[in-house]
Amino acid sequence: MPTTDGPTVFDDVPIPPRTSRLSSMLARLGVTGRIAQDGLLAALVMLVTAGMMAVLFELVLRMEGVEIGSVQGVVLTIASCAQALPLVLRRVRPVLCLGLVVACQVVIIAAAPPDMSNGGIPQFIAAYTVGTLLPPRRAVAITGAAVSVGVFTALLVSAAAGVSPLLPVTLNLLQGMLAYVVGALVGGAVATRRSYVDLLRLRAADLIRTQRATTEAAIVAERSRMARELHDVAAHHLSGLVVQAAAVERQIDSDPAAAKKGTAWIRGQGKETLDSLRLIVGVLRERQDPEGHGDAHDAPPPGLGALDGLVRTARALGTTVDLAREGTRRDLAPIADAAFYRVAQESLSNARQHAPGAAVRITVRFGERMVSLEVVNAHAAGGTPTDSARRGMGLVGMGERAQLVGATLTTGAAPSGGWRVLLTLPLHHEPASTVSQGTAGTSVLAEGGQG
Repeated sequence: MPTTDGPTVFDDVPIPPRTSRLSSMLARLGVTGRIAQDGLLAALVMLVTAGMMAVLFELVLRMEGVEIGSVQGVVLTIASCAQALPLVLRRVRPVLCLGLVVACQVVIIAAAPPDMSNGGIPQFIAAYTVGTLLPPRRAVAITGAAVSVGVFTALLVSAAAGVSPLLPVTLNLLQGMLAYVVGALVGGAVATRRSYVDLLRLRAADLIRTQRATTEAAIVAERSRMARELHDVAAHHLSGLVVQAAAVERQIDSDPAAAKKGTAWIRGQGKETLDSLRLIVGVLRERQDPEGHGDAHDAPPPGLGALDGLVRTARALGTTVDLAREGTRRDLAPIADAAFYRVAQESLSNARQHAPGAAVRITVRFGERMVSLEVVNAHAAGGTPTDSARRGMGLVGMGERAQLVGATLTTGAAPSGGWRVLLTLPLHHEPASTVSQGTAGTSVLAEGGQG
C-alpha cells in the first residue's frame, strides 16, 4: 500500500500519517513529495553505480585480464548510470519504472562480455517497489517476466557472438532472480507488515471511537435520568412553597408569630431548592424521546425508606444481603434521599455482576452531623464475574449523584477484601462537589474496580 501524505480521520478520530524515518528526515531538510525524494535516491544510486563501474574497469577487469573496448566501456557506463534514472518514478509509476530499468539492463547485457553480469542496485529497488505497491501475484508475474527478458537477451547475444549460451544464460538467470524476484518478495513482506500496522491503527481508532461513544451515551443517559428526578424534586418543593405561602398570607393578621415561622420555613425551602437547581441546571440536558414515549425513570425514585424492598428484590435474585441501620432516622431532602437509594441500587447491581454469589452488607448510619451509606461485598465464592458493557459507568453515575447533593463518595477495596462503596452526606452544609480517593487509591470517576 502506498504511504499517505497527510493524516487520516476515522470517525472523528485522527490517525497520524504513516511515514518512514528517512522520509521524515528528508521532509525536515526541505525535500518533500515522492518525486523529489525518489529523485534524490536516483541521484545517489547513480553516483554509487558510477563509482562501482570505475572500480570494475580499473581493478577487476584488469586483474582478470578482460579487455573491453572504449566504445563498449562508454556504453556500459552510460547504460548502468542511466538505469538509476527511472527510480524517480518508482512510487508514481512502478511498472513503468521497472520496464525502463529492464530496458537499460538489455543494453547492458548486449554490450557486456558474455561471461560478465552487470547490474543490481536499480533492479532490486525497482522490483522492491513493485512488491510493496502491487498485489503479490502481479508483482511476481512482472518480475518473473523481467527475469525472462534478461535471460532471452543473453541467449540472443550468445547466439549472435557464436559462443556457448550456458554461462551467460546462467549468470543472467541468477542475477535476475536475486535482483528482481527476491526484491519483489522483500517488498511484499514489507507491504504485508505495513498493512498489518495500518489495521492495528484503524482498530485502535475504532476502539477509541467505541469507548468514547459508550462513555458519552452512558453519561447522557444518567444525566437525563437525574434531570427528570430533579424536575420532580423541584416540583415537590415549589408546590410546598405555594401551600405554605398561602397559609402565611392567612396568618399575617391573625397569628403574626406563626406567619413569621412560616416565612422562615419558606426562605429555607427556597434556598434549598435554589441550591439544587444551581448544581444541575446548565450541565444536565434532557434527550427527548423522538416518539414522545416515557420510560420507567419518569417517576420519582424511592429513597432510603425503600431499601427494604430493594433488599428483598436482591435476595430474590440470589444475592445474600444484610441490611442494618444505626442512629436515629431523619428526613433528607428528596434529591439526597433519591441519591442514597440509587447508590445502593447500583452497588448491589455491581456486586451481582462482578462478584456473583458474594454476600453483601448494607449499613445506613444517621449521625448528628452526617448520614452515610456503606455497601460492602465479600469475594465471590466460586462465581464467575460477568463481562458487562457498562463496566466503569456505574461509578460515573454514582459520582455525579454525589456531586449533585454535595456528598462524598469513596470506592475501593475493603480492608477485609471484596469491594466497598461509602456515600457520606454532611448535614446542614452548603452543597459542594467533592470526590475523594478510595482505599485502593482509585478515584470515583475512574473506570475500574467494580464500576
